[in-house]
Amino acid sequence: MRRDRLTPARLGPRDVLHVGSAGLRSRPMRVVLSALGIAIGIATMIAVVGISASSKEQLLRQLDELGTNMLTVAPGQDMFSGQATKLPKEAPGMIGRIPGVEHVGATGDLTPTVRRSEKIPASDTGGLTVKAAGEGLLKALRGKVNAGTWLNGANGRYPSVVLGNVAAQRLGITTPGQQVFIGNRYFTVIGILDPLPLAPEVERAALVGWEGAGTLLGFDGHPTKIYERSTDASVEAVRKLLARTADPQNPQNVEVSNPSSALQAKAATEGAFDSLLLGLGGVALLVGGVGVANTMIISVLERRHEIGLRRSLGATRGQIRIQFVTESLLLSGLGGLAGVVLGAAATYAFALTGGMPWVVPPWAVGGGFAATLCIGTVAGLYPAVRAARLSPTLALQAA
Repeated sequence: MRRDRLTPARLGPRDVLHVGSAGLRSRPMRVVLSALGIAIGIATMIAVVGISASSKEQLLRQLDELGTNMLTVAPGQDMFSGQATKLPKEAPGMIGRIPGVEHVGATGDLTPTVRRSEKIPASDTGGLTVKAAGEGLLKALRGKVNAGTWLNGANGRYPSVVLGNVAAQRLGITTPGQQVFIGNRYFTVIGILDPLPLAPEVERAALVGWEGAGTLLGFDGHPTKIYERSTDASVEAVRKLLARTADPQNPQNVEVSNPSSALQAKAATEGAFDSLLLGLGGVALLVGGVGVANTMIISVLERRHEIGLRRSLGATRGQIRIQFVTESLLLSGLGGLAGVVLGAAATYAFALTGGMPWVVPPWAVGGGFAATLCIGTVAGLYPAVRAARLSPTLALQAA
């Protein structure tokens, strides 16, 4: 009579889980290292997807806030002489009459520089410029005044100036009421703007009223750049009419652009390297799976006496296979849970330091954890089959 049928006892699923847990506890170092490999792989994959999703969400929120319906008009170069051209003085008003256009603002470049005082050399500009600004500029840019007030028909006639965010920082101006030196006289700062991501040239400028720029700084009235904001549905139609409307006689000398296109392109290409990084995470996950398989194979060799004893007590080969596959799943599952937590924590830390929203796609968490279970099943199959094939008589004799 065969040794494995001496006793008709059978072990149930709870006994399998209990013995499997005991097997895991008996090899703590290898278990930790194997689970760590799984955790690193899943954490890498979730962190890559989460960081990319958080960055993209920030860009999309920025686009929603700033809008994609703003176009700019600027003078180009004469196609024959190659010299810079000028937009007509009436260009902002004509553009405002295009159907679908809601707001129009313009700026004009001025030759004087802006300095903290007359004692600073005129050549020391700090990368700042002086521009004439129309009243509608702030609405067209969807900008906000951080402190003070915006230019209007009253204060725009006098030596008053509104500073862009960067200009205020470089000049050391923190509150309205202070003065800066423009041209050959002091101008009073009446406002400081919030950042303008779609118009960095305005952020680095000192803005003077359109009328005051003409009387105080010799502005000729020709706009250097026009910003128009139209309805979302009419952006393309307006784009086709802008050049001919801004300069009907020489539309070929007009340049039309969309400042938000850079943000749109960045949002579209966000995650372009995800496949590479996900591949690295997959390699780490594979290494973790190999570690699980190695741990389970060694477990079979170390626990031959236990396997033989269980077989002698009536455990079937199927129960032995279930035991080792269950241990492998437990090992991978613990590593997967740890990896999910680590990946989400890494994404949160990155988003927090970068001032971005924290986004971890549910499909990444679910897919990552499912991948660990699949790897755990595959990694445990061979050791489970090998353990089930052990002869109980030979296993007990080897012990």
